Amino acid sequence: MTPARLGFHAALLLLAGLVVGCGDDDNLPDPATPNIVDTLTLGSLVGTPIVTPSGFSVANGTVRTDQSADFDFAYNIEPGGRQVFLPRAALGLPSPTTADPGLQRRDETFDEIDEAQSNGYTTEDPVPFALGDRFVVRSRVVGCGNLGVPRYAKLEIIGIEAELVILKVLANINCGYKGLEPGLPDR
Repeated sequence: MTPARLGFHAALLLLAGLVVGCGDDDNLPDPATPNIVDTLTLGSLVGTPIVTPSGFSVANGTVRTDQSADFDFAYNIEPGGRQVFLPRAALGLPSPTTADPGLQRRDETFDEIDEAQSNGYTTEDPVPFALGDRFVVRSRVVGCGNLGVPRYAKLEIIGIEAELVILKVLANINCGYKGLEPGLPDR
């Protein structure tokens, strides 16, 4: 075999190895954790006992903000009584990545929200809400192996009681997947 032909075969073999090594089209690991619907309660940053969780993390659920800054947004009641979600940047907590955590208001019913979008999230300003409002949440970029991608959740405000807000939540903690329906995501 000539050196040129040998080089061609080596290049062809290398290309075949790269194609096989890439797995499926999206290069994502198979999803391992089913999406489930849950109910969570957050207390206002101001006006509730410090032991009441005020933060929400797509990956971990409720977070006590006195113990950790590992949350994607927090709940507060402003001095005038307006109830708001505060993305991390609105609290002065910088994100080391380009995809800041944020919230995206949605008009669809909770069940109709089936996929998160990559962009269009409020990341730097307070996000006011009322009973029945629905949002998609984009997380911080952490804990996803070698993938630098956020995780996503959808939520609906199903109750407001004094300084507490009650949320219906479905969080997709599978790295790189945007599907927001119960069960293992396929996208």
